[in-house]
Amino acid sequence: MLDALITSKTRLKILLKFFINPSTKGYLRELAAQMNESTNAVRVELDRLVEAGYLERNANGNKVYYNANTGHPLFKDIHNVVKKYLGIDVLIDSVLAKLGKIHEAYIVGDYAKGVDSGIIDVVIVGTVDYSYLAQLIEKAEGIIKRKIRPLVLSPKEKTKYKEKLNLDKALLVWHNGK
Repeated sequence: MLDALITSKTRLKILLKFFINPSTKGYLRELAAQMNESTNAVRVELDRLVEAGYLERNANGNKVYYNANTGHPLFKDIHNVVKKYLGIDVLIDSVLAKLGKIHEAYIVGDYAKGVDSGIIDVVIVGTVDYSYLAQLIEKAEGIIKRKIRPLVLSPKEKTKYKEKLNLDKALLVWHNGK
């Protein structure tokens, strides 16, 4: 869907990287390596997106970091389109809405960093019906064509493993039923 609209594969990878999680930052060589693209191709697209105002550029020492411009009027719209493209909206609605007493749900790992690895790691905080969770995940995986790996924690376990799971940099996708 989105790849038909955005014909530059490099630009699409950059948009996915930065607009899935607004706290994601990256520099040229790192991005080129992650995307398996030439630094020149990545630089050209970064420059275009900065010029259009979609990305911000900040120098830190000898590296120039890029991140999504959350102040851009279209930020929320692009963020929502990226979520739909990756299937996260389907995951949230299908897997979490009627699952149990859920306090929070996070996307961690590659997707939280804006990397489409084909595996979505989800941390669910609360109590769930595990057999229902398995059914919903199977259905969602068929729809979004990506593997979903859930981890269910109690609120106490969340506190214990928060640092190890890097939840501060995770993508919060559900909070008290919202």
